[in-house]
Amino acid sequence: MEKATFAAGCFWGVEDTFRKVKGVISTCVGYTGGHWPHPCYLDVCARVTGHAESVQVEYDPTLVSYEQLLAVFWSSHDPTQLNRQGPDRGEQYRSVIFYHNLEQEAAARKSKQTLQKSGKYDKDIVTEIKPANEFYLAEEYHQQYFEKKRRKSEML
Repeated sequence: MEKATFAAGCFWGVEDTFRKVKGVISTCVGYTGGHWPHPCYLDVCARVTGHAESVQVEYDPTLVSYEQLLAVFWSSHDPTQLNRQGPDRGEQYRSVIFYHNLEQEAAARKSKQTLQKSGKYDKDIVTEIKPANEFYLAEEYHQQYFEKKRRKSEML
């Protein structure tokens, strides 16, 4: 199994998107990319931690490639939006690929360059590509949020 970490706006929707990908074994949401140790949701929302709402994906590379995960990442949000996605605003909603090794870094940079040159966007892609650092698990109620919400509505 391998690990990939992405930030692309509110982590609820990003996680839900990756959970549907064949070859993704597990996902969890949390905070990474900042300077504040052991942040909680309120810390991150207060914009004092420097962290991004992120999704960590554990995947089987024999079933899904990192390049395929990058394609899911790019298609799941607008990478030209700086510190926002849809109605969500703030640095915690920025677009970031956190790489875990040099191969992931090279693939991320290549995919960003290819997408920028494709002409799909008339603005620059602002997605950051940074080394993965400490990943702090978000509170339990954030984990698989949409899945829990769907189950709850089915029970009503």
